[in-house]
Amino acid sequence: MPLLGVNIDHVATVRQARRGAEPDPVHAAVLAELGGADSITVHLREDRRHIQDRDVRVLRQMVRTRLNLEMAVSDEITRVALEVIPDQATLVPERREEVTTEGGLDVITHAQRIRQCADQLQGAGIVVSLFIDPNVAQVERSAELGVPAVELHTGSYADARTAADMDREYDRIREAALFAVSRGLTVNLGHGLNYQNVRRVASIHGVHELNIGHSIVSHAVMVGLERAVREMKQLLSH
Repeated sequence: MPLLGVNIDHVATVRQARRGAEPDPVHAAVLAELGGADSITVHLREDRRHIQDRDVRVLRQMVRTRLNLEMAVSDEITRVALEVIPDQATLVPERREEVTTEGGLDVITHAQRIRQCADQLQGAGIVVSLFIDPNVAQVERSAELGVPAVELHTGSYADARTAADMDREYDRIREAALFAVSRGLTVNLGHGLNYQNVRRVASIHGVHELNIGHSIVSHAVMVGLERAVREMKQLLSH
């Protein structure tokens, strides 16, 4: 059974709508762990649209499982990561105008810059994962950079509207995941996964962890965060 990482960015999104103090993403992290989360993920974006620097620092003290910091390949955010020392840093692409992360890092084109950032983080004892599209060439280049893990972008699978499209995207993820495992990489999956589509990709051999945020937080509005996390964990266990 793969592990479940819970992304709590959208708890901070609601807070920032009023620039107030609630809801508190740290409280959300506690509830998520009580519900069975195996790690807590936050994305400290360069524009600070949801998670703030203070959130990351307090979460570092409060999280009892693992703290996964999603971050751009940025000198500014790298400095924060080296100060906080999360358990894992997942390097993601980032554009200011996007609503959410729209695709994977192009590791082939930006290999030198990614390597420099990854080497700094790994030198501080932080596990580095690269968020990439489910593409064998991207997986191969990631392995060559010496990182221990990749997270395969599942957005196209989640957005598929026909059975044929979903099958095609699932096959891409499965091929990339199995290849990554063969290259000795830890394989995580994330983006757009929900209570309806998660079980199929969770069954892929070698998948270590699924990172899920928006769907869990949305369901939590109706049933509470602890229960929402527990229900997702139950889906993965089956």
